[in-house]
Amino acid sequence: MINNEWNELLERESQKPYMKELKKILVSEYNTQTIYPPKSQIFSALELTPPSHVKVVILGQDPYHGPGQAHGLAFSVNPTVQTPPSLKNIYKELEAEYNTVIDRSGDLRDWAKQGVLLLNPILTVREHQPLSHQKIGWQLFTNEILRTLNDLKQPIVFILWGAKAREAKKFLTNPNHLILESAHPSPLSVSRGFFGSNCFKKANDYLIAHHETPIEWTCSNK
Repeated sequence: MINNEWNELLERESQKPYMKELKKILVSEYNTQTIYPPKSQIFSALELTPPSHVKVVILGQDPYHGPGQAHGLAFSVNPTVQTPPSLKNIYKELEAEYNTVIDRSGDLRDWAKQGVLLLNPILTVREHQPLSHQKIGWQLFTNEILRTLNDLKQPIVFILWGAKAREAKKFLTNPNHLILESAHPSPLSVSRGFFGSNCFKKANDYLIAHHETPIEWTCSNK
């Protein structure tokens, strides 16, 4: 159960055959493998950012696969965990855009509470096996999330980093929304267009132009 408007979507999708099969797979996986995030945090992104509050969507891929990292939000880690390389690069871009020092842990829950939906299209993963759950049905569910967001009237900024995230464009047809694209912030691709993309300022400029409160990206969360 999700204690906000997302629960309607979850209840509807839970009746479909793919979700019933997905649930069976997850029960087996959590019983026999080490799976991240913990079961109680699979839907954390939805719990923290209900549809009516969504201002920005940042798409990831699947959860971090190391011990203690993932807690249900794309690119975010638990506050006591070392900041991963991709998130370090995200912070570097923020420093450049806002000409300020970023003093933050890797916990992005403060962004989520401001209206940034940090969504992984694949919501679970086996320990040390990236993309191990990419074929169990999660994308059928998260694609419905994207369709729901696309239909909303409020202006939303969709930030798509890398080829995988850009696949979501086919669901994003509403002219009320803004799509920002760049390379992925991972060390392998960050210099191919992520640095200098000004995606965070562009997102806030769009929100301000549509009379929405901008996101406080750079505030310390320590």
